[in-house]
Amino acid sequence: MTPLLELKEIGKYYKTLKALDNVSLQAKGGKIVVLLGVNGAGKSTLMRIIAGLEETDVGCVSLDGQEMNSKDLRKNSTMVFQRTAIFNRSVYDNVAFGLKVRGVDDQKIAQEVPQALRLVGLANFEKRKAKKTSGGEQQRIALARAFLLNPKILLLDEPTANLDPNSSMIIERAIVGRKKDDEIIIMATHNLAQAKRLADEIIHIYNGKIIETSSPDEFFMKPRNEITRKFINGELEY
Repeated sequence: MTPLLELKEIGKYYKTLKALDNVSLQAKGGKIVVLLGVNGAGKSTLMRIIAGLEETDVGCVSLDGQEMNSKDLRKNSTMVFQRTAIFNRSVYDNVAFGLKVRGVDDQKIAQEVPQALRLVGLANFEKRKAKKTSGGEQQRIALARAFLLNPKILLLDEPTANLDPNSSMIIERAIVGRKKDDEIIIMATHNLAQAKRLADEIIHIYNGKIIETSSPDEFFMKPRNEITRKFINGELEY
């Protein structure tokens, strides 16, 4: 079966800093792939390349077997950042923004926005001022906005960082409920328990390299790499 997403020998450099070093991976649709690693390991850089927000210095990214440039990737992916971008307008306008940019008619938008808000536990929030909602609610607004775009690749950078347990639970439930066979979800997190709950596959990045790829059970119970074992046990010095 052809992987939905494939990265081949990706390299990214910032002057003398090697952010990503010969990174290759394959991921099938219908999966949640979780990226783990210490700060500065290369998780965010990798996600930005997949999202088409950064250019590779070497290597290539393919989607459905077709090599993609950054513009192509931006058309097929959506990234939700840890620091949510919220406009000073209603919740409805915030969630509908991406569809309006794409020229979707108002009637279709009016049907889809309430559905997306229900998925993230914000039913009947349409008329509220988005800037007046809580941090957890704003993150859920951003998630609903991303869902409506139906991206082939949904990238989530620390989607529940600094949120209360209730908001985190709702977001996790929405992410799992979003799984589709023709899409892939890639999420970076520092929360090991969350990775264990959500991931179909875990990728451990260290110093810009992928050092371990496995199922959650294998990753946490039988790590093959000593650096991974130390990372899981909180023994890794960096």
